[in-house]
Amino acid sequence: MVDPLSEVVGLLQPAARFSKLLEGAGAWRIHRDGTGEPFYAAVLEGTCWLSVDDGPPIALQAGDFLLAPAMHALIATSAVPGGADDVTATVPVQVRDGLVRIGPVGAPVDLRVQIGYCQFAAPDAGLLVSLLPGVVHVRDDPRLTALVHLVGEEARAHRPAREVVLERLLEVLLIEALRGRGDAAEASGLARGLADERLAAALRALHARPRHPWTVAELANEAALSRSAFFARFTRVVGMAPMAYLLTWRMALAKRLLRGADLGLDQVAERVGYATANTFGTAFTRHVGVSPARYARDDLAPA
Repeated sequence: MVDPLSEVVGLLQPAARFSKLLEGAGAWRIHRDGTGEPFYAAVLEGTCWLSVDDGPPIALQAGDFLLAPAMHALIATSAVPGGADDVTATVPVQVRDGLVRIGPVGAPVDLRVQIGYCQFAAPDAGLLVSLLPGVVHVRDDPRLTALVHLVGEEARAHRPAREVVLERLLEVLLIEALRGRGDAAEASGLARGLADERLAAALRALHARPRHPWTVAELANEAALSRSAFFARFTRVVGMAPMAYLLTWRMALAKRLLRGADLGLDQVAERVGYATANTFGTAFTRHVGVSPARYARDDLAPA
């Protein structure tokens, strides 16, 4: 059976950038600008508050895991932001390789968080990330904490096949985090769609046969819903209309085929559901911004 979540994470090609342990003491507040790379944090001890990309503050406690697939801005505090004991920005201090401290010098440590950044090597990462929720918050999952420890240890070691091991660990970490979301009120995305039994049937059918000329009515039939009910439910839960999702997934597959397989444009077009190379080229150019031929050629150009 096709697993859409595994397909998306596999195409993203995650790679570790760095992982470190952050220790907090007393009152502190830090702000970090991001570049849209994935950020994760596992709280090992203590509590703190964290806001991602101007979103509402999230209370984190020991055992919590947070993932932001595309983080652009981060604010973390020792207490509720804007509270009476809110403090000015604090400068983190690197104690040693892999360990950073925040808060007053000499104050007892009351927070330990393993944090890390990774990157997605896929050329279509932006398209794929749009299928994921903006923030994932999982509470009290020891499997995620163990995976974060393994990622941190492997990132700091220099053992043979280090990059391969890290890639596999990060894939498992992302899948565990995404499928571990249990709050139906959380933001929309593929993982939430797969948690909906009706929508999951349609999503799996779509991923299993991306070349099929799907219509909303056919996908609604897979979900055993009326066309209007399916359209509204899919759009609300997944975060985009069914045909927009199908187009996004087809373009992600097309990018991989154009740069990773020795295929002609007509073959790529057929594999992602287009009757001719011309109709595929028009759709690809409109969605990606460059023609399929140029996209494939640019990958071969010297750096």
